[in-house]
Amino acid sequence: MSRIGRLPVAIPAGVEIKVSPENVVEVKGPKGVLTLSVNKNIKVEVEGNVLHVKRPNDEQENKAMHGLYRKLIANMVEGVTNGYKKGLVINGVGYKVAKQGNKIVMDVGYSHTVEVVEPDGIKFECPSQTEIVVSGIDKVKVGQVAANIRAIRVPDPYHAYGVRYSDEVIARKEGKKAGK
Repeated sequence: MSRIGRLPVAIPAGVEIKVSPENVVEVKGPKGVLTLSVNKNIKVEVEGNVLHVKRPNDEQENKAMHGLYRKLIANMVEGVTNGYKKGLVINGVGYKVAKQGNKIVMDVGYSHTVEVVEPDGIKFECPSQTEIVVSGIDKVKVGQVAANIRAIRVPDPYHAYGVRYSDEVIARKEGKKAGK
């Protein structure tokens, strides 16, 4: 049996989970509501304040989906209670970022400024001119938006100029050696 799939998901106080007959899981919490359509082979059962995810047999596809859906539901519960944050750092001469309304405006070495608008359910913060914090209740969406912002200017390996995650370490390369 899947080691991740067989673990129960604890439902904290203030969180409601509903499973419809069409196998759609809805998680309601203090920060918002998330829904997930679960494969018909996977059974989701709520017993008191614990959620169990079960599979019908040991076929490879069912084993893979068992752990996947259990973790996705656990991430939804975590998201509606605490939310998720992803930090980005901008490094470079003259590189900066500012928040204007519901978008961020970035100067990252191009001839023009780059604007990124907040998608639904995502919030941007700029604690300083070189930092961006992407937050929201959906872990997948927060990670994807942060990856899209990082892709605007990927850090180069020589000076580490660009946009990187706050916990990312850039492997630096040595430049050219001087002549004889």
